[in-house]
Amino acid sequence: MDLHDIKPFSVLDARGLTCPMPLLKTKKELKGVPAGEILEIWGTDPGSKNDIPHFGGKNGNTFLGLFDDDEGHTRYFIQKG
Repeated sequence: MDLHDIKPFSVLDARGLTCPMPLLKTKKELKGVPAGEILEIWGTDPGSKNDIPHFGGKNGNTFLGLFDDDEGHTRYFIQKG
């Protein structure tokens, strides 16, 4: 699966936020995502590169991956279990 081709159910813009806000907002946003759908998170906080993948693989969810966007932020993908 090419992460660039994913069509997420919703996108959370957490750019400019610092730890722990990107993770807290991700947890809240994921609650509204139907099972099987994908949440995309945009972030700029370096700590999120550890936090979001770790959280994304818990509670039956699947962390699909991340990449650094050309616009200077990181894009993360979590599929809700």
